[in-house]
Amino acid sequence: MSRFAVATGHQLTSDAAAEVLRAGGTAVDGAIAAAFMACITEPVLASPLAGGFMMVSPVGAKPQLLDMFVQTPHVKRPEAEADVREIEVDFGPTQQIFHCGTGTTATPGLIPGIYAAHERFGRMPMRDLVAPAVEAMRQGIAVTDFQAEVLGYVAAIYTASDSARALYAPDGDLLKPGASLANPDMADVLEVMALEGARFIEQGEVAQALLAMEGGHLSAADLDAYRPEWREPLICKRGDMAFMLNPSPSLGGVQIALALSALPKGANDRELAKCLYEVAKIRRARDLDHHPLEGAAIMLDPGLVADLRKTLAGHQAATRGTTHISVIDPSGMGAAFTLSNGEGNGLIVPGTGIMANNMLGEDDLVPDGPHSWVPDRRLASMMCPMIVRQGAEVTLMGSGGSNRIRSALAQVSVALADGTGLEDAIHAPRLHVETGEHVLDFEDTGSEARREGLLAEFPDGKPWGRASMFFGGVHAVRWDGKSGFQAVGDPRRSGAALTE
Repeated sequence: MSRFAVATGHQLTSDAAAEVLRAGGTAVDGAIAAAFMACITEPVLASPLAGGFMMVSPVGAKPQLLDMFVQTPHVKRPEAEADVREIEVDFGPTQQIFHCGTGTTATPGLIPGIYAAHERFGRMPMRDLVAPAVEAMRQGIAVTDFQAEVLGYVAAIYTASDSARALYAPDGDLLKPGASLANPDMADVLEVMALEGARFIEQGEVAQALLAMEGGHLSAADLDAYRPEWREPLICKRGDMAFMLNPSPSLGGVQIALALSALPKGANDRELAKCLYEVAKIRRARDLDHHPLEGAAIMLDPGLVADLRKTLAGHQAATRGTTHISVIDPSGMGAAFTLSNGEGNGLIVPGTGIMANNMLGEDDLVPDGPHSWVPDRRLASMMCPMIVRQGAEVTLMGSGGSNRIRSALAQVSVALADGTGLEDAIHAPRLHVETGEHVLDFEDTGSEARREGLLAEFPDGKPWGRASMFFGGVHAVRWDGKSGFQAVGDPRRSGAALTE
């Protein structure tokens, strides 16, 4: 019988978690070790100067959600003085606008959050948790096809400065599959941090180097004032399954909960697409992007849920970077850890090997433009690490994929609640719905009837001829206390599942 389960976006990331679990670490220890490894194996998606959320399922206790997402700075410099640059990312059938530059960097929360999670649920010394990543950063890792593909999408960011090119395009071209990627400067940072604690990032040399970069909004006061926050999960039930989701000010959790509450049992993809479209309309009509703390009260109001059910019953045709880690340890404790660096701001913090986040430039987080954010506010995210419980069985999962996270997790959650197996639910053809001129993207890898149904509902929908990272990457682990462990990695994002 297996002793633990891990699912992440890279084999080395899963291996790092497994190494810690074999040594007696907890699920939170394993998730932390995996997150550090992701900073080298998935550099576009993870960074020590990023943010995230961790959902923890302790044995015999209530689940807890740790919010370590980014915060807007206390003071906004004049727009003309901020270093903000616009780029377009071409996914093929669709495009998305991103922004980079020092002026897009929000107050990072990942390291303070990791230390808060470790203090409450960790067992192994931090030096042991950083060790697998430090070794990989010094020795170098082979760039995978998926890493090269992701770098290609954001080439304009990862060639935006001499320091970024030195790491990711040392010969003039971005690293190709099979090339070696090493980052000894980041290895040094992690080793010192493990000895000195989070203050090395928040107040020490890393902080000073970050604050010295021109064109940004961050100050020492921002870094000093940041605090991760423990929150009670948002709980939604569908049948005999309980879904524990990221609560407000996250917007992903409440939208998934509304879809789970409103959809009929056995809903097909056409009905799911209709529902997600209506949920997105409600989010915009109620202006939740500017009032995220009110999300659950507004969107889960029983009257609104009932109205949405009626709308779905009579509905007529209607015309960006994140990664996830799921771990369950031998005791049954679970950790679902979603983290994001946006795509990175295009500049390496001098002497650290670290590219900071570009969250203030994310349209999904700051929808009115990269200078429209409100000072000193925790940004609302679509990230939603989650727990699913059915009797003695517990599943932890989450997804990367920017604003596609809510669609991916809603689709998988509905499938699980309606009796689909974990692997089939994750591998099923995916879709994503937005409001606006173009509302539907879908993987056209299912049946002809599914294709016809979706295009009947959304005549301008865009079919994708293959499964794509655009639609997120749901990595999940499961344990029922009897028959053992299961792990499923999403092939859309090079998922690496491991049980032992």
